[in-house]
Amino acid sequence: MPPPSPIQTDVLIIGGGAAGLFCALTAGQCGRRVTVIEHQDRVGKKILISGGGRCNFTNLGARPECYLSANPRFCRSALARYRAQDFIDLVEAHGITYYEKKLGQLFCKNSSKAIVEMLLGECQRAGVILRTGTSCLHLERIGDRYKVATSRDLYETSSVVVACGGLSFEKLGASGFGYELARQFGLKIQPPSPGLVPLTFEEPDRSLAIELSGLSLPVEARAGKTVFQEALLFTHRGISGPAVLQISSYRASNDVHFDLLPEHRGEGWLNEARRKRPRLDQILNAHWPRRFTEAWLQRYAPAKPLAQFSRQELTKTEQAIAHWAPAIQGTEGYPKAEVTCGGVCTSGLNSRTMEAREAPGLFFIGEVVDVTGWLGGYNFQWAWASGHAAGQAA
Repeated sequence: MPPPSPIQTDVLIIGGGAAGLFCALTAGQCGRRVTVIEHQDRVGKKILISGGGRCNFTNLGARPECYLSANPRFCRSALARYRAQDFIDLVEAHGITYYEKKLGQLFCKNSSKAIVEMLLGECQRAGVILRTGTSCLHLERIGDRYKVATSRDLYETSSVVVACGGLSFEKLGASGFGYELARQFGLKIQPPSPGLVPLTFEEPDRSLAIELSGLSLPVEARAGKTVFQEALLFTHRGISGPAVLQISSYRASNDVHFDLLPEHRGEGWLNEARRKRPRLDQILNAHWPRRFTEAWLQRYAPAKPLAQFSRQELTKTEQAIAHWAPAIQGTEGYPKAEVTCGGVCTSGLNSRTMEAREAPGLFFIGEVVDVTGWLGGYNFQWAWASGHAAGQAA
């Protein structure tokens, strides 16, 4: 008995996450026959848990400068052709209510399910076929066509879009499969690493983290020329919070330090402050939680009245506050990482279409690509923009 003939489709998308679904509905709206395969039992799982279940679906300030890549210019084209406002218009057209939390971050007022349902509704209207519980087993190019063997069927297509994400959130099925496909077709991989991830401490700072676990304070996080003003949160293993998650993506090539009182600039402010408050703990308690002041003074300041501080000691204390550089051991790793830094090298991709230069008809989008956004909706906007770019071209 001859083997069954491959199922014919114009576009086959590997991965039913944010980028994959948006690429699918875009290609479907362009009149293409589209099939999405997803190895999990349902699509959009990462969307559902994002933003504490409310999905921070974009950011009003999304721009190329908010993305980390070996080629910072690569994301410009896709982001310019599908803007945050374009996705907002789609959300509003579906009657989804949302709000701006802070710093341009837009969240659903109710549930992340609304975004998934919107994407699925658009896919259905565009005639997209979804196949969950279906894994890609083998992909090969024969002439100008691709044959894709899955755990259920065999497909033949002119375009394959790889949208299977990076290594973060292994519990949601994350793997390096997208990188394997890229290597198979001669694309290079920028070494992946956990991004937007809590940092862990070595001793003696580990004991400080344990002592202050659960305490939060506003800081300015710095790595080289990159600066974020947000909150820092102590954990049992080190530090987390928005400021830490943001700066973690930049620590590979830069030392990280924190300004614990970012509202105070320049030398001499401590000398001025002691004229009103004679004790250092009184000065710091005006800005910090008392528990943090006590722990910090025990470790970083001379144990004597402020009046006995020399000018040199005052300057040294100011610097210790403005340039706190804890002993960072590493990160909490991919299980706690929001995203994966690195991925498929953009040098092998067309920035307008996301198509592989040396493998026509093969596209890479979303987190699998070496483009990583800041915390706060930027990575979803990259998913929509890169998915849209590939969907129009595939």
